[in-house]
Amino acid sequence: MESISEPSLRFNLQQISYCRTTTAVLTGSTAGILGLTGVLGFVLYLSTAVLVSVILLAKAGANSASFFPSKSSLYLQGVLEEIVTYILFWTLLYGIVHVY
Repeated sequence: MESISEPSLRFNLQQISYCRTTTAVLTGSTAGILGLTGVLGFVLYLSTAVLVSVILLAKAGANSASFFPSKSSLYLQGVLEEIVTYILFWTLLYGIVHVY
């Protein structure tokens, strides 16, 4: 079994969190500006979350075990936590553009 450096692991997980937060902000802003409501807004979030997961898996390559404890941390880390950020920007920009 290969050992993983704790500071390196923490840095890698922070980078995933940064990618997910940025994606949630941009996707939420896009959904708000486009005026998406209901299920369409959540479909947009889930599709971008899947896209980011695929990109992260492709970027990590076949040797992802050297950088992360498991592959599930690549495609699940932060997905549910960032939905709050997504909803915040979605409702904020929807309100600014379509309500006021």
